[in-house]
Amino acid sequence: MPLRNLTYREVRRRLLAAGWVEAGATGSHVKFAKRTPAGTRTAIVPKHREVAVGTLRSILRQAGITPEDFDRL
Repeated sequence: MPLRNLTYREVRRRLLAAGWVEAGATGSHVKFAKRTPAGTRTAIVPKHREVAVGTLRSILRQAGITPEDFDRL
């Protein structure tokens, strides 16, 4: 299934389900972090009503999650 626009709440729910934690916020952006054997990864998510597909693709790249895995969360 191709990526589609999602709400911030849905993106947050899926990242938390994948073991990410909220690490802070600045303005309208929330920083999520996850410790891995290679070090700590971070992903910045805009707290918008809708997260656009291109932005979501960037978030998944930062998180190291494939769109298929993200869709299963």
